[in-house]
Amino acid sequence: MAFVLLRPTTATVSFPLKLKHPTSKSRKMAIKIINSSSNTTSTGDNGNRKLPVLLFDIMDTIVRDPFYHDVPVFFRMPMEELLECKHPTAWIEFEKGLINETELARKFFKDGRDFDLEGLKNCMRRGYSYIEGVEGLLRALKQNNYEMHAFTNYPIWYEMIEDKLKLSTFLSWTFCSCTIGKRKPEPDFYLEVLRHLDVEPASCVFIDDRMRNVEAAEDVGIVGLHFKNADSLRQDLSLLGIDI
Repeated sequence: MAFVLLRPTTATVSFPLKLKHPTSKSRKMAIKIINSSSNTTSTGDNGNRKLPVLLFDIMDTIVRDPFYHDVPVFFRMPMEELLECKHPTAWIEFEKGLINETELARKFFKDGRDFDLEGLKNCMRRGYSYIEGVEGLLRALKQNNYEMHAFTNYPIWYEMIEDKLKLSTFLSWTFCSCTIGKRKPEPDFYLEVLRHLDVEPASCVFIDDRMRNVEAAEDVGIVGLHFKNADSLRQDLSLLGIDI
């Protein structure tokens, strides 16, 4: 499977924010953006670029993560035992593209025990599904012409997600840890995203279910939203003036 990543046209200003009830660091930062920026657009070969650019974590933000629900059952052990037995860095190395799936199978467990790799992949594949309400939200954002990108820590198995759920209908698989070689919350991963998009940090909104990753985005000036469920995300995006 091949995914073509296109460099977007350049924009230099922030989007209009209609924040009503700021209660978080992200929202307070958004008010500062309102007071310090004007609402203009940049036109290039592809026409006007609609802001903000939306950056989505994938696992447990858009897609159910089978690791926490299905994989312990596959290995027939409680999650606590699985976490104790697995190699401490193998999955991280797989997510960063430093090892392939054959090497993952060899070192997944600290004691080097064999397991059915294809069975694990099938278990993961069966477990992938959209988080309730998120597919409709993505469709609405796509219909309103928002630029959306995956910004996720995940290995090459993201291709299995694409095969099953067709996320590319809504967003581009632009920023995957396995292709970039970096992981959230490493600051340089966020900076790499900004360099590639060629936008000001305040012109991006990042959504993730892990607060640590959201805070890392805020540290570089990106507006961060902590994902809880589709309804709360819809409300948070609306408060930022994003058309849904």
